[in-house]
Amino acid sequence: MKIKLVAGLAALATLAAVPAFPAFAQAPAAAPAGKFSVEKTPIGTIWADPAGKAVLLKALPPLEQYMDQIKDMTLSQVAPMSQGAIDDAKLKEIQAELDKLK
Repeated sequence: MKIKLVAGLAALATLAAVPAFPAFAQAPAAAPAGKFSVEKTPIGTIWADPAGKAVLLKALPPLEQYMDQIKDMTLSQVAPMSQGAIDDAKLKEIQAELDKLK
């Protein structure tokens, strides 16, 4: 029991030394242009890039109203929940547009 307590306190002390977890408090960082993927890049990261946001709004205009709920998900993860609005053809279309970004 004492070992677990000491280990827990040591872990807590280590976390206390980290300055307030700034990465958790910030919006998703923008990925370098041309690095977006409908399968790997969170929607919020694409959204943070002005050109990426334009691609998303052009392909999926109602996306903005769901941003709080889906920003940490990828487009591929959201597709099954989109009631057909995001199918494989739409994902390919969006990926092609994202690939054009530099």
